[in-house]
Amino acid sequence: MKRAGIGPWRALGVALALAACGGEDPNRNLDSLDAELADGNSTGNQRDPALTSALRDQIMVDPQLAAQSNPDAVRPPSRPYSAPMPADQPNRAAAAEARTSEKLKTAPPAAQGCSQCAARRDAMTLGGLAARQRGRTSACAANIGYSTRWATLLPADVPLYPDARVTEAAGNSRDGCQLRVVSFATSASVQTVLDWYYTRVSNAGYSAEHQADGSQHVLAGTKGEGAYAIFVAKREDGGADVDMVVNNGR
Repeated sequence: MKRAGIGPWRALGVALALAACGGEDPNRNLDSLDAELADGNSTGNQRDPALTSALRDQIMVDPQLAAQSNPDAVRPPSRPYSAPMPADQPNRAAAAEARTSEKLKTAPPAAQGCSQCAARRDAMTLGGLAARQRGRTSACAANIGYSTRWATLLPADVPLYPDARVTEAAGNSRDGCQLRVVSFATSASVQTVLDWYYTRVSNAGYSAEHQADGSQHVLAGTKGEGAYAIFVAKREDGGADVDMVVNNGR
């Protein structure tokens, strides 16, 4: 019996099927195709100018249009962001003006002993300092709240020093209280601060007692139900740190 052979058309079909299933032509692999595209060549054909230009030429960019694109995008700043810290030194010019703007009285000499100085050392917070005062001041310290806005509500007779740099403030305006407690720094000397406040309170009719213990000074007094206590301590730079407690704020 004669064996049946594979005809030429059937052989061609088998070759096409193998190619469709991933058969590889050793003369045209992927590397050679990539090289042809990159070089703009194709085997047996001439270089394609349009393809070569698209692959090799530099992209043209209009700077004006590029600057207008995506206007809502977050862009880097023209210079580093900064959050300037307030100067450590308060305004010395304002302190000098406070010394010369009015004739200052000299605060009385410090009395022996300083019970208020001990209260200031023991107090950890402004509320604790107010709680160590007498009468209505101590009672109103229980519901004290903290905010720098309290520094703007001091009584007109006992205001902030002209170049005061407020560091903390607290107060209570509930249940009939008008408590204000403020901490600040000034470039003025301890003696200048004492003289300035003594001049203000004595002109307004308050009593004034000066106590001291080392570098810590206290000027305190009353007028009717109104009371104040001003704690002044020397800073290393020659200025002063001040804590004020008043019970008759605005």
